Amino acid sequence: MKIIRAEHLGMCFGVRDAIALATREASSQPLTVLGDLVHNETVLTELKQRGIEFRNDAREVKTETVIITAHGASERKLDAVRERGLRVLEATCPLVHVAHRAVAKLVRECFHPVIIGKRDHVEVRGLTEDLAEYDVVLSEADVERLQPRARFGIAAQTTQPIERVRHLVGLIRQLFPDSEVCFIDTVCQPTKQRQNAAIELAQQCSVVIVIGGAHSNNTRELVETCRRHCARVQHVQTADDLCEEWFHPDDAVGVTAGTSTPDSVIQAIEMRLHQIGAAKESFRSQTKNLHHGAKP
Repeated sequence: MKIIRAEHLGMCFGVRDAIALATREASSQPLTVLGDLVHNETVLTELKQRGIEFRNDAREVKTETVIITAHGASERKLDAVRERGLRVLEATCPLVHVAHRAVAKLVRECFHPVIIGKRDHVEVRGLTEDLAEYDVVLSEADVERLQPRARFGIAAQTTQPIERVRHLVGLIRQLFPDSEVCFIDTVCQPTKQRQNAAIELAQQCSVVIVIGGAHSNNTRELVETCRRHCARVQHVQTADDLCEEWFHPDDAVGVTAGTSTPDSVIQAIEMRLHQIGAAKESFRSQTKNLHHGAKP
């Protein structure tokens, strides 16, 4: 088995910075994260072991300091936390802040905001909760349900595949030819790099392993992207999730990972893949020897 690592994979700088902030603050004081700091169970488990608490409701916070997750939050949510007299630290990725500023700019310029993303995702909630009106779309059917507007202002959840975003922007322009459509590209560079690298990887591999949290949107998008170019794609969270029967001795096995996946997890999975490959090759050699040694 040949193991091929994607050119771009794993943790982005925004996730690394968020984890570093939480770890540093937790070393000197009790700390609560409002929501999941990042969408990776391995990371969250390690943070909990450091004594960091996680709460979804600000009313349940018992520490004096609270951290807003890497996915960001609306001003409405931040105000609700501050009203409790809590010290607020933002671990929000700078590129999510860019998306917030883009949406605010579109609203100031009197465009009707349309966000391309998952309606129930924490980042999308942060982008929309301060808006008087807006639409969230993720599919052609969603776009077809839009009401006509004089001006559409479009931004995207930072972890959406740029191909999907551009397709839906084009569809909005096609369905509403009389409307002014302003698109601000807020898909982050790490997402674009990982998506492009995943396509290149999947095209040259017989099987692809995508590593990341079960609730990680960007990881699930990597899975879907790989499946468009490779028939055998598996989404795993840890090395324990790997199954030997997924692989054949002559496979080219691609490895990629979402933006909240720790390096240690990627390395453990690659090590396990090499072990599986060695075992497959050993079994094949033994089988050949038995065959050649058999009497006619």
